[in-house]
Amino acid sequence: MASPGHGFEPATGDGPAVPATAERAGEVRTAYEGLLQIRRMLGGGGAAAAVPAAWERRQMPRAVAIVLEAAGLPSSAVDAEGRRTRTGYRVAPGAPPGGRVEVTWVGPPGGGAALEEQERLAACAAALEELGWVCLLYRGPRRRRFLEVEPPR
Repeated sequence: MASPGHGFEPATGDGPAVPATAERAGEVRTAYEGLLQIRRMLGGGGAAAAVPAAWERRQMPRAVAIVLEAAGLPSSAVDAEGRRTRTGYRVAPGAPPGGRVEVTWVGPPGGGAALEEQERLAACAAALEELGWVCLLYRGPRRRRFLEVEPPR
């Protein structure tokens, strides 16, 4: 949530739980519409507006988180000690050399996130692919799935 003197921060899954309020919904809608407007203005309209703009490519975790939150997908959350308190998506920069974002489905220990990750990551991929992102599903450590998200080449 935005705090005085700071801009809108999308839910990445690594912060405190974001309350589902009308104010937050308006902030998310404004951020999402701004993202689309940047595409239209800088992309020249048409097909160029259907792929991530340069701004999104420079701030990929932020752009991806805006899309997921605007799609109504729940973000994970952590408490002050860094313990997971809610199941949902988590957006983080991908492994070097960069140019990618990793989306995982995580939650509190024993919360069942692993059981729903395939279905929920498919929903994340659908929301992102609709806006021109390329999503690849992989299995990582302990056979947990994750999405690797990047702009089209």
